[in-house]
Amino acid sequence: MKKTILITGSTDGIGKLAAILLAKEGPVVILHGRDPEKLAAV
Repeated sequence: MKKTILITGSTDGIGKLAAILLAKEGPVVILHGRDPEKLAAV
C-alpha cells in the first residue's frame, strides 16, 4: 500500500523542501497552497 502525504504551505520554505524531498521517496504527495502559480511551480 502506497502512503499518501498532505503538505500544507508547500509553496515556500520548509514546506516546499519537504514536498520535493518526500516526492522523491515514492509516496503520493498532495500539495496545498494559497498561490496557484507557486503551487504549480512546485
